[in-house]
Amino acid sequence: MPLVRIDLVRGRSERDVRAVADAVHAALVDVLGIPEDDRFQVISEHEPQRVIAQDAGLGFQRSDALVMIQVFTQAGRDTSTKQQVFEAIASRLGALGIGGNDVFVGIVENTAADWSFGFGRAQYVVGDLPVPARS
Repeated sequence: MPLVRIDLVRGRSERDVRAVADAVHAALVDVLGIPEDDRFQVISEHEPQRVIAQDAGLGFQRSDALVMIQVFTQAGRDTSTKQQVFEAIASRLGALGIGGNDVFVGIVENTAADWSFGFGRAQYVVGDLPVPARS
C-alpha cells in the first residue's frame, strides 16, 4: 500500500494532472503488483518559484513540466525493484510528453507498524488487514 505524493508546477489542465496521477499509479501496479484499487495519492500544485529542483551536478536543466514524486511504502523491496519503479514511472510520464529530466522520484520506506488507515488503529499490526506481500 504505497502512499504517493505528487508535486507539480501549477499550470496543467485537470485532465493532464489526472493523466500524471494515473501514469504513476499504473507504474506502481505493474512493478509492485499492488491491487488496482490500492490507490492513495496526494497531488499538490505550486507556483514555479516555489519549486526548486536543481540537477545535482548531472548537467541537465529542468522545466516547468517537473513532476516530483514521493512513494511511501513498506520496507523490503530490493534495489532492482526500485530501479524498475523509477524506469516505469519515467516511461509512462514520457508517453505524456514529460521528459526524463523533469521526473524526480524518491522512495521512502517504513514498516507495517507505521500505518493507520483510520480510527486510530494500526490495522496491519492488530490484524484488521493482512500485511501486503512485496514483489
